[in-house]
Amino acid sequence: MSNFRDFLQEDRVRVFDGAMGTMIYHKGVYINRSYDELNLSSPELITDIHREYLKAGAEIIETNTFGASRLKLAQQGLDDRLAEINVAAAKLARKAIDSGARHDAFIAGAISPLGVRIEPYGPTSVEEAKEIFREQALALLEGGVDCFVLETFHDLAEIEQAIKAIREIADVPIFAQMTINDQLLTAYGTPLEVITTRLDKLLDTEGMDVLGLNCSVGPNAILAAIEKIRPLTTRRLSAQPNAGNPRDVHGRQMYMASPEYMAKFSKRLINSGTKFVGGCCGTTPDHIKLIVDAVRALSPGRRTVSPITVEEKAAQVEPVPLAERSKLAHKVANNQFITTVEIVPPKGIDPAKMLEGVRMLKEAGVDAINVPDGPRAQTRMGALAVSLLIEQQVGMEAVTHYCCRDRNLLGMLSDLLGAAALGLRNFLIITGDPPKMGPYPDATAVFDIDSIGLTNLVNRLNHGLDPGGNPIGKPTSFFIGVGVNPGALDLDHEIRRFEWKVEAGAEYAITQPVFDVKQLKHFLKRIEHCRIPIVPGIWPLTSYRNAEFLNNEVPGVDVPPEILERMRKCEDGATALKEGVKIAQEMLEEVRPYVQGVQVSAPFGKIPHALEVFEVLK
Repeated sequence: MSNFRDFLQEDRVRVFDGAMGTMIYHKGVYINRSYDELNLSSPELITDIHREYLKAGAEIIETNTFGASRLKLAQQGLDDRLAEINVAAAKLARKAIDSGARHDAFIAGAISPLGVRIEPYGPTSVEEAKEIFREQALALLEGGVDCFVLETFHDLAEIEQAIKAIREIADVPIFAQMTINDQLLTAYGTPLEVITTRLDKLLDTEGMDVLGLNCSVGPNAILAAIEKIRPLTTRRLSAQPNAGNPRDVHGRQMYMASPEYMAKFSKRLINSGTKFVGGCCGTTPDHIKLIVDAVRALSPGRRTVSPITVEEKAAQVEPVPLAERSKLAHKVANNQFITTVEIVPPKGIDPAKMLEGVRMLKEAGVDAINVPDGPRAQTRMGALAVSLLIEQQVGMEAVTHYCCRDRNLLGMLSDLLGAAALGLRNFLIITGDPPKMGPYPDATAVFDIDSIGLTNLVNRLNHGLDPGGNPIGKPTSFFIGVGVNPGALDLDHEIRRFEWKVEAGAEYAITQPVFDVKQLKHFLKRIEHCRIPIVPGIWPLTSYRNAEFLNNEVPGVDVPPEILERMRKCEDGATALKEGVKIAQEMLEEVRPYVQGVQVSAPFGKIPHALEVFEVLK
C-alpha cells in the first residue's frame, strides 16, 4: 500500500485499463452469464484480459467485480459466493501482474452502484446500502487490492455510503467516479458544480483520493465536463469515457470510437488537468495502447538518472568553464545577446539546399543554427548528422536538438559520447513529439528517460561521469539547453519541471514560439528564483492558415485572437508574409529587454523571412 501511495504522489499522468465486460463479450461469453462468476469458473479468461491491458501499458487494472455486490449477485443466485468471487477477482489481477506482463502495476477494486434506489428515493436505507458496500470492500481488501474505484454512480447519496463504508474498514485511496449524460448532468439531474462540491467534502483531506467521471458518454462530453470541473477543485481528476456512444449495427450495439480518436481526446483531457485516464465501455487494449502513447508524449517517464551523489563527487572532474565550451556559450557567459535560426533538416539525403540557406545565415551574422530532431515525428535527416554537416561544411555552430523519444539510455549515451568526439557542443534537450503525429503511426516511442533525466545524464558527462557514476576520463563540454513552454495549460506543472531541469544542470532554455508577450513576461516573473538565460522562439507567420495550424495543432503554442485576426485580414499571400514578419519583429522588439537571445524559425525553409525579423536589431 505504501508503494501505491508513492505511485499516486508522483506528479505524472497515470493510465487505467479499459472495459472488462466488452472484452469478455468479444471472447464469446454472452450476457446471460454472470461475468463476475467467471472469476471462479474461467479464471484464465479473466487473467488473460488483465494481461492484455498490462501489455498495452495500463498502470492500474480494475478487478472483474462491477456486478459483484450482494444484491446484483442475488439476481443469479450467487450472493452466497460474494466473498469467494471478490477475493478471486483481486488475486487474478495480482496473478496477471506477477506473471510478468507488467510488474509495476497496481490493482483497483471495482465497486458499482447497487442497482436499487436508496432513501429518500427508494426503499433501501442508507445503513443497508453502506453495509452492502462494506462487505464487498472487505472481500476485495482480503484479495489484495491497492485502492478502490467507485464507478458509474448516478446518485451522490449512494456514492457517499460507499465512501463511508470503505473509510470504516481501511485507509486506502478512493477513486470516486460519477457518470453523466450528454447534458453534463447525472440521471437525477445533478449538475457538475454540485457533484464536485459534494465529492470534495466526502473524500479525504490528504489529497490521496481522486474525483472523476466514467461511462455513459464518449470522450467529447467527458472532456467538456472535466473542463467545467477543473476550476472548481484542487483535487486530482480521473476520466474513463466510453468509446463513443453505442450504435445499433445489424442488431448489435457497437462502440465506434477508434483507438486513435480516444488517444486524441486523452491528450486533450490531460491538457485540461486530468491526471488519470483510461476507458470504459467499448474500449479495448488497442485503445489503451494508443492512450499510453499519448500519455508518454505529454508526461514522459520517470527520472531514471539521479543527481550526482556525495559519493560520486570524489570521482568527478571539474567541468570545462562555460565560456570555453563553444562560441555560443562564450557569448551567453558574457551576457551578450545571441541570435539563432531554426531550419528543418532535409527529407532525403541531399543537404545542398539546406546548406545554401545556412551560408546565407552565416553571411548575415547569425550566431548559430538550430537543428530539430524529428520535428512532428517526421522522417528527416538526423539532427546529429545535419549539425556535423553545418559545422564542417559551412563553419557555423549548430544547436543540436536531441529528443528522448527514439533512443534508449544506452543509445543516448553512445550518441552523446560520439557527438563530443566529433566536436558538437551546443545541445537542446527535449522530450520529442509522439510518433502518432508522423507518417509512421505504428512506430513506438522509447522514453527510457525524459528530458529532465537526459539533462542529468549530460551534466554527469560534463563532470566526467557516466550514468552509473563511473569515470569516463576527459569530460565532455556540452552547453546544455532545455525546452520550456511559457504558455503551458498547467503552468505550475511546467514550472516544476523547469525547476527540476535547472537543478539537473540546464544552462539555458529555448521556448516554444511566443505570440503573447504578456504571457512570456508572466512566465519570466514566475521563474526569477531559478533563472537561467531564456531564448524565446519567434515564428514569422506566413498565412492565416499557418496561424490556425500553430494555434490548434502544435502542442504548447498559443496564438492570441488579435494575432489571428491580423492574419485573417490579409488579402493575399504576399500581404500575409509581410504581416507575419511585422508581427515577429514586434515580438522581438518587445521581448528583447527581458531575454538573452532569440530563436527565429524559418517557416517552410523561407530563410529571407527569418532574416527580415532581425532587421529590428540593427
